[in-house]
Amino acid sequence: MRWEPPACGAAGASAGRLLKNFTIVRFHAKLYTVKVHYHSYDAVIVGAGGAGLRAAIEVAGKVRTAVITKLYPTRSHTGAAQGGMCAALANVEEDYWEWHAFDTVKGGDYLGDQPAIDIMCREAIDAVIDLEHFGMPFSRTPEGRIDQRRFGGHTRNHGEAPVRRACYAADRTGHMILQTLYQQCVAHEVNFFNEFQVFDVLFDESGGQKRAAGVVAYELATGDLHVFVSKGVLFATGGYGKIFRISSNAHTLTGDGLGVLYRRGIPMQDLEFYQFHPTGIYGFGILLSEAARGEGGILRNGLGERFMERVAPTVKDLAPRDMVSRAIHAEIREGRGAGTDKDFVYLDLTHLPPEQIDAKLPDITDFARTYLGIEPKTQPIPIQPTAHYAMGGIPTNVEGEVVLDGKGTVVPGLYAAGECACVSVHGANRLGTNSLLDIVVFGRRGGRAMADYVKSVDHPEVPRGAEAEVRDRIERFKAASGGEKVPAIRTELQQTMTENASVVRTAESLRAAHAKIDELVERYHSIAIDDKGEVFNYDLVEAVELSHLLDLAKGLVVGAEARQESRGAHWRDDFPTRDDVNWMKHSLAHRGDDGDVRLEYKPVIGGRYQPMERKY
Repeated sequence: MRWEPPACGAAGASAGRLLKNFTIVRFHAKLYTVKVHYHSYDAVIVGAGGAGLRAAIEVAGKVRTAVITKLYPTRSHTGAAQGGMCAALANVEEDYWEWHAFDTVKGGDYLGDQPAIDIMCREAIDAVIDLEHFGMPFSRTPEGRIDQRRFGGHTRNHGEAPVRRACYAADRTGHMILQTLYQQCVAHEVNFFNEFQVFDVLFDESGGQKRAAGVVAYELATGDLHVFVSKGVLFATGGYGKIFRISSNAHTLTGDGLGVLYRRGIPMQDLEFYQFHPTGIYGFGILLSEAARGEGGILRNGLGERFMERVAPTVKDLAPRDMVSRAIHAEIREGRGAGTDKDFVYLDLTHLPPEQIDAKLPDITDFARTYLGIEPKTQPIPIQPTAHYAMGGIPTNVEGEVVLDGKGTVVPGLYAAGECACVSVHGANRLGTNSLLDIVVFGRRGGRAMADYVKSVDHPEVPRGAEAEVRDRIERFKAASGGEKVPAIRTELQQTMTENASVVRTAESLRAAHAKIDELVERYHSIAIDDKGEVFNYDLVEAVELSHLLDLAKGLVVGAEARQESRGAHWRDDFPTRDDVNWMKHSLAHRGDDGDVRLEYKPVIGGRYQPMERKY
């Protein structure tokens, strides 16, 4: 296939048609200076966190594969996961995968699809053994087995008592998984394109059916565009926690994969369900893992009371995250918080043996020393809920194939895995340690399915100049002279989402968030960037990322306004009960060309466990 960029005149005309939302200083006859490179692969994986790397291991050596990542792979956010990866190994206590599945269904407030949950919990055991064979340095029991610790919401015999199910590597589990998988990718000679950011996805509709055809990526080091033509594309780009001000997410988690597909007509599932982790460092949001409570840490209010005994008398501080976050919110709202403003509570480790803290929680305690200047062995740690994990995302089936509706209509060649995807194993609230399990199980399944698919099809048809729309957008950003700045709009978005759409929501607060987002979208049309250069132009990158954050925040708020019940991480003070008659269903948010959101719904897939009241 011979590739040529479009003629300057044609591209310029296209740019002219798209200028209505931007103020332009001047419009040169020679508008485009961006270089374009073309690549042809059988499979492209976007993202090099745990899910992307696990998928890459499955396709490497079978088909020609490229992995495109905005960060160097070992800087991916999987490395920030601390506490563990769960599997019913029964290395320390009696356990069964069916118990794990029950806890996942119940923890997700019965919104999870039970066949997918069964697959994840059953395959968890092999997934852990795979990692061990890859060289994963798990913490060990005295007998040399993989050690396991307690974690929130994981119980024996369907809720009888907490169980030790989380396999871990001190409090650096995600970091160790990421390093292990990357080493395997190097051994498999996986082809990486590091510091490339995907700005668009390509589809081939020549055969009468929409199929994935590749991506357009921006090379940060040069400002060049790269068109990757591919039979299959798997997105593993992580979450979008930067829509909130207080978040455990890295600055790079801006919903890139979701945002790109959302704008290309792929609906987003269950956006209204966003998890807040109860123990973020006060004022920073940096995560202090649930492992601290798994090792015996206690949550105390400003009066020194262990308040979780009132909320979950059986499991206490190891209740699911949505329940603990709301309990903390209630303590603060009712005046029992700590500090001058009574706006935080404490995580107390002072009763634990110092040697246990050093061996099991080294990173957590270092964070407390570094960011708060306190000694966690002798002082309680100030904490507050922090935006942590998106249960919703790109809808997929259990093979990682992207689906469009309740009938399971597949987009051929398009896959997703990890936090950006919604297989709906997490339902309305993810249990701790199920995220690392999710990326490994469904990264592997998605990689295998994509490898099989691309062997069976020909290369797609991609028109010349497929990058033109992205190139136009870049040049419009560089030429714009509006008075709005990206950081200011992003800060206001994060502030309104934190105040109005976080742990507790009401119709009034969601209306306020919706109105503010609409205002910010209008202001976004008048942004200008200061950096007009090509090398590491983060002004440009952040402008593109902000469009994704605005889209996803609006989808979340619209979905939350419509869902008139409380379920899992979605808590409505004005509708404080779960409504299984009217709301036992997944939402699908569709983005219109004008940015408006249209909702439709599809049924939850049930199984052996029937909905019941969540008590712990």
